[in-house]
Amino acid sequence: MAGERVAGNVIELPELRDRVRVFRDRAHAGEILAGMLDGFRSSRTLVMAIPAGGIPVAAALALRLSFPLDVAVVSKITLPWNTEAGYGAIAFDGTVRLNRDLLPRFGLSEKEIEAGKTATAGKVKRRVEKFRGNRPYPDFIKERVILVDDGLASGFTLLVGVEALKKIGTGEIVVAVPTGSAGAVRRVAAEVDRLYCANIRGGWSFAVADAYERWSDVSEEEALRIFDAALSTG
Repeated sequence: MAGERVAGNVIELPELRDRVRVFRDRAHAGEILAGMLDGFRSSRTLVMAIPAGGIPVAAALALRLSFPLDVAVVSKITLPWNTEAGYGAIAFDGTVRLNRDLLPRFGLSEKEIEAGKTATAGKVKRRVEKFRGNRPYPDFIKERVILVDDGLASGFTLLVGVEALKKIGTGEIVVAVPTGSAGAVRRVAAEVDRLYCANIRGGWSFAVADAYERWSDVSEEEALRIFDAALSTG
């Protein structure tokens, strides 16, 4: 796509740097990413979305590039008093990572931490069953995966998904996100082969929602509807 900037293994759109409200919605963001990823067209590539917010982005991207779509279920381990904030994450293969830098700030007991891990593992298991059932992953998951979410704030949850993909032997891992904080982009890029982020933003504060004109949480039911529709047309 014309106008891309490449720095190391990070590819961005410089005209969108540090801007807000650059995407109409998640589907529009997926179409923009598809343009950036057009060089992968006709390759053996699997697009994997992180539910729930990553599914509308990934569905639009996969449709535009005629790639198969799947899910990589990863979920935050959230605080007992704030379900928006997390201190770790669990992935579809059982990979667990705790954010040891954050944990001391919260004063959680070991019992509370274990309860959070148990609840999150149950949520991940339920989502895997809901979105995938017993379908095996395609063999070429070990060749190249494009892992998609709707944005990178800290990047911690997505990194747990990357770790899970590495454990199952994926050869090339490409991350594609519409928007990301500059710090998170650097952290994630260090762990993957390539990272595409259309809208990188610096500064002290960052909210994924600020990149979108229309933003709301994606319910599990809506994500499943979009996912099933994408599978039926793919």
